[in-house]
Amino acid sequence: MKGNSSALGVIQPLTGGKLIVAAMLLALANFVVVLDMTIANVSVSNIAGGLAVSLSEGTYVITSYAVAEAICVPLTGWLASRFGTLRVFTTCMMLFGVFSALCGFADSLGILVAGRVLQGLAGGPLMPLSQTLLMQIFPKEKRSTALGLWAMTTLVAPVMGPVVGGYICDNFGWSFIFFINIPLAIVCSLVLLKLLRCFESVIIKNKIDFIGLALLIVWVSALQIMLDEGKNYDWFESSEIWALLIIAAIGFACFMIWELTHDHPIVNIRVFRHRGFAASVLTISLGFGAFNCSIVLTPLWLQNYMGYTAAWSGLTTAALGVLAVCVAPFAAKFSTKYDPRMLVFCGLGWLGLVTFYRAFGSTDMTHWQISIPMLYQGIGMPFFFVPLTALALSSVDSEEVASAAGLMNFLRTLSGAMAISIVTTAWEDRTNILRNDLVDKIAAPDQIASMVGDMNESLALSLLDQLLQSQAVMLATNHIFLVVSCAFAFAAMAIWLAPKPNATTETIVSH
Repeated sequence: MKGNSSALGVIQPLTGGKLIVAAMLLALANFVVVLDMTIANVSVSNIAGGLAVSLSEGTYVITSYAVAEAICVPLTGWLASRFGTLRVFTTCMMLFGVFSALCGFADSLGILVAGRVLQGLAGGPLMPLSQTLLMQIFPKEKRSTALGLWAMTTLVAPVMGPVVGGYICDNFGWSFIFFINIPLAIVCSLVLLKLLRCFESVIIKNKIDFIGLALLIVWVSALQIMLDEGKNYDWFESSEIWALLIIAAIGFACFMIWELTHDHPIVNIRVFRHRGFAASVLTISLGFGAFNCSIVLTPLWLQNYMGYTAAWSGLTTAALGVLAVCVAPFAAKFSTKYDPRMLVFCGLGWLGLVTFYRAFGSTDMTHWQISIPMLYQGIGMPFFFVPLTALALSSVDSEEVASAAGLMNFLRTLSGAMAISIVTTAWEDRTNILRNDLVDKIAAPDQIASMVGDMNESLALSLLDQLLQSQAVMLATNHIFLVVSCAFAFAAMAIWLAPKPNATTETIVSH
């Protein structure tokens, strides 16, 4: 045997410089893919202007990537068993760079959307496979460190996306948000292919489940498009949204029945028979959904109603990631010594408490009054995500890890998309309700006259309208943060549905 294989033919983990290089490149690959979920969000107006399309058409750049990635993530387990973990990872990484180049050179919306679809298909398996490979290359006693590194990039990347995207668009042009992926993809794929050659998994050539694949594409596409376009079509006031919901529901039911009865399913749903995995996925879906609400609502509020530029709102939101990066190694270390359920409970509880504190904001808050609570909120993120990821993967059989990682990432991403759709709609609806309530309270003519005074009437009414709107938005924002804090609390309680591990996370992950 060559490389890291011992005389007995057992593959040994990497050590020294090789381990450091491989770990950093795997984490970087995961970071880039997750970053691309949000980096285009602040670039839609630039892209729409550059390609001479409407702003609503420009949002297809986001939707197309999300749909394609959502379809491909749950296929990770099947792809890895069919073609090999390392081969799939390096191929997808190289293709991610190629399709990023296609996006950057696109001179029409059609080509750009096609490029984003292909980019999403290539990027989908990279998240779970980077996680799987990190666990393989680290020694057993340091695998929680590997998960900590992976979790840190997964949590920080969506926060950094708007910051990086805004800076690149302002200084270089929207094409470069795609061009930056190219050198990273080349380096990661080529170097990791050489370093990790001996970690290739055994290939099992089962028959391709074409019907399962078709059903997966149908229901996931319908659901993702419904979530992305629901607000634009006024949700269930639209027949198109109803049609998408029906297609998604029927497709999902057929998919579940088919996959549970098929001998070689394309998605191994049977991993949910493990109570620890099922409880962990429920917790991560609730927790990540609440987390996504926070990182999406804050920049919307700051840019539209607090007078922040895109860059400043991004930097304010990015405070979430500062202490998260610092605390992640400690979360990984504690995962080896304490019950992971207690760590997850404390992490989610802390996130809920800080979010509850943020539910009492006002329109005269300073930058530091907004960013410092978010800075402290970041402490809870690694304690929620690191031990929970380890607990989920340690609850399944070793041959099911790739499938479990794919499903966990799929449901985490899907829950985040659902949460964003719900919270943005609820925020706008709540704002309108509260604004009407405020208008009713000052509707008396003498009250309006006293507020206008000697000022020009039209100017006074315009200022009054802005004041009412900003106050209504502030109250609605506080209301949403209060609901999100309750969601964190529910997630914290859900983790206790998992059975008590027989050993620390470090020990049980190593199986």
